[in-house]
Amino acid sequence: MLIAQISDLHLRAGGALTFERFDTADALGRAIDHINGLDPLPDVTLATGDLTDDGRPEEYQALRAALDRLRMPAYVIPGNHDDRANLRQAFADCGYLPVDGEFLHYTVETWPLRLIGLDTVIPGEIGGGLCSERLAWLVDRLAEQPDRPTLIFMHHPPFPTGIRYMDAPPLEGAAELEALIRRHAQVRQIVCGHIHRTIAVNWAGTVAAVGPSPVFQMNLTLAPGGRFKPVAEVCAIALYLWENGIGPIGHTSIVREPPARAVKAAVPA
Repeated sequence: MLIAQISDLHLRAGGALTFERFDTADALGRAIDHINGLDPLPDVTLATGDLTDDGRPEEYQALRAALDRLRMPAYVIPGNHDDRANLRQAFADCGYLPVDGEFLHYTVETWPLRLIGLDTVIPGEIGGGLCSERLAWLVDRLAEQPDRPTLIFMHHPPFPTGIRYMDAPPLEGAAELEALIRRHAQVRQIVCGHIHRTIAVNWAGTVAAVGPSPVFQMNLTLAPGGRFKPVAEVCAIALYLWENGIGPIGHTSIVREPPARAVKAAVPA
């Protein structure tokens, strides 16, 4: 089983540029073409949040049209830039998002590796969280199939990344999630977004990772006092290979040099 991950698309409709610099529609289109051209073709694509920039219906219409071009099923979860109601409406006919309730989390049971999508959004906040209701839902899901290898995908990382301006505030409920994952050895991988960089760490007795953005990356600053700045580094997607019970094995697949139009010479930090 081969899984592709795309994250932090920040899609804008009508040709608008993000930070007056990045053509998100062009970047997403190139990422879709890249995934469709992979050999072997991935079995699924996971889209791990910040799918649109403003959460408007027209942005989700454009997102849906782009993801419909994929040659394999795609599964979406929201990030802090997303609007749950508009996302749910745009993908309602896909059959995997819950039809009611506050949170957009679910399981996918079709593949050798069980997939669990977690909704970490706190409306109006950049940071995310897993409240007692969401954690209880995950407890129940993991208890259903304790021996089945499982991958959890979510937007906000539950672990510190070392990029301090993105680690504050930390994910609410991270300590509770860590304790829960340590009790469930079937969780082989946790896949996240939000940071716009490739990151991997041993966490809670398993492997956790952040996927890059196919649109733009965040500046890598590990020193205290660093500030956010979008940077035009190479754009990529993540791949996870599950084979003969081994893995998932993570890889980075470069889409191309950054698909950005430099409208301004620089973006203020």
